[in-house]
Amino acid sequence: MRRRCIAALIAMGTTISVPALAADEARAKFMQAAALPARSVIDNERVTVWDTTGSLPAAAHDFVAISLSQPGNAVFGHAGDTVGMAGARAIVIELRDHQVAPIPNNSGYPNAYPRPHIEKILENDRVIVWRYRWNLGEPTPMHFHDKDVVVVYLEDSALQSTEPNGKSILNEYKSGDIRFNRRNRTHTELLVRDAGSAIITELK
Repeated sequence: MRRRCIAALIAMGTTISVPALAADEARAKFMQAAALPARSVIDNERVTVWDTTGSLPAAAHDFVAISLSQPGNAVFGHAGDTVGMAGARAIVIELRDHQVAPIPNNSGYPNAYPRPHIEKILENDRVIVWRYRWNLGEPTPMHFHDKDVVVVYLEDSALQSTEPNGKSILNEYKSGDIRFNRRNRTHTELLVRDAGSAIITELK
């Protein structure tokens, strides 16, 4: 099976292989039984997200790997690639074969991305990956999310989310927290204390 070098996230140790046709659930059970240094933190029809500090078996799907040992680094890998390095924490977003088209933006507000203070890391036919920093006391523009997203927070952050109707909620995140957010949302965000940055993966 093909192996690719995925930047510094590749582990050069022994590879544990899983049959290519194995179901995702069977693969997850295998990984648990093998006592691999990884846990599934999100599992739905669009993605399976792994939090790992070691080498994972060959990926069942294309994926985005985000390094938390070198915060802000992200690479794209393909089904059959291996990813992970002993002692280096990484978030691996496996992309399930359930793509959906972006929904029309009839909100009257711009799409969520791009926006000020954002950097595009990579884009292909599956994802757009952004690196973003919130600035203390500076609200984002009111915006509409036309795509599902996976957000990996790189710092402890307190973000106030406010909808167009004025309804607000304060969300507290820790460095390394991961969230899956559904599309069809309109809001603005305000960093109210500490610092705030994230790697944001938009799903096509």
